[in-house]
Amino acid sequence: MIRIAKFGEVAPEEIFARAVPETDVSGAVSEILSAVRRDGDRALFAYTEKFDKVALSSLAVTPEEIAAARAAVEPEFLRVLERAAANIRRFHERQVRNSFVLTGPDGVVMGQRVIPVDRAGLYVPGGTAAYPSTVLMDSIPAKIAGVREVVMVTPPGRDGSVNPAILAAASVAGVDRIFKVGGAQAIAALAYGTESIPKVDKIVGPGNAFVAEAKKQVYGLVSIDMIAGPSEILIVADGKSDPRVLAADLLSQAEHDKMASAVLVTDSMALAEAVRDALEEQIPLLERAGIARASIDNNGKIIVADDLTAAVDIANEIAPEHLELMVDNPFDLLDRVRHAGSVFMGRSCPEALGDYLAGPNHTLPTGGTAKFSSPLSVDDFVKKMQFTYFTEDALADAAEDVALFARREGLTGHAKSALIRGEGTK
Repeated sequence: MIRIAKFGEVAPEEIFARAVPETDVSGAVSEILSAVRRDGDRALFAYTEKFDKVALSSLAVTPEEIAAARAAVEPEFLRVLERAAANIRRFHERQVRNSFVLTGPDGVVMGQRVIPVDRAGLYVPGGTAAYPSTVLMDSIPAKIAGVREVVMVTPPGRDGSVNPAILAAASVAGVDRIFKVGGAQAIAALAYGTESIPKVDKIVGPGNAFVAEAKKQVYGLVSIDMIAGPSEILIVADGKSDPRVLAADLLSQAEHDKMASAVLVTDSMALAEAVRDALEEQIPLLERAGIARASIDNNGKIIVADDLTAAVDIANEIAPEHLELMVDNPFDLLDRVRHAGSVFMGRSCPEALGDYLAGPNHTLPTGGTAKFSSPLSVDDFVKKMQFTYFTEDALADAAEDVALFARREGLTGHAKSALIRGEGTK
């Protein structure tokens, strides 16, 4: 049963379950990365047979397999995929940054070019954690950014096929190439390249502890999006909220993972008790009741605050992945929110809208990292390059100041570089 506590009875750092995982997989992951770097496809085939229990003759998903997957998916789901993709594109197109040029006196030209990475890699979990929504959320921003090639990796089933919903989503999103490989070995393939799988510049997408550790270990050779932790939701709700709705929204995240954190902060003890009862009624009805029960019992909390202002302050301290403002006038509170991955406003905006259909990205910072990081966006797939042009006259005007600055830092070579052109004309 979920715990109810008054504000101050639970330390802010204990409101969410953010413990360091007890199992250290770094050594096993390091071995896998080394094997793939050394043996390429041969290692991928061996690990796929070992972990996924299937012997493949080819890693690439063929156009025929993609067409068959689209045909296997019900038309109604394809319609929903297309609707979601359109919403995601509409939102993320507003994130596109433009290059700029500045001109100054004496013919000085400076600017910044916004350039997409050449190739992005997308990891998509398979099996029971197959999320076609992740395909849309992680690949569409890359395509909008102008990435030349989006490469997707996902583990095969024991029959050697890929979940049809995953392939259908990849088709809708415009993914360029798809390969049947999962786990740390898939991250290694994207980071190093193999005979079949090209090396990428950036790796995005969620995964288990092995995938997260692999991303951590290859960072620097390639860029990554983030190291995601268990799912989190914090709901700020007033006393007029429907306890059944609040319970359902808490469980929408609790069913993800036994380590997920679902927390309600309210100004009403009566509501807190009603939500506790509603949770007990709804948990047994879920298909993933065991997972939700463990999450709610071990990590779930209801905090009773003095007022809604204090509730938002608690949210800012925690910096949750998902924040719901279940109040009459959520925009009155929005300006007070400083730290959250994604905010869901009002009584008719469940977090599930953001997972699938609304348009804003669902790849969000967890573990309190919303205090300094952002949701996945078009920005994740571009880099900025500066350029500067000075004429001879402009350099002559700046050289002495550059040299003075350089000497102050003890870098006389810098000073000489700034002055030598003028010396050559004397």
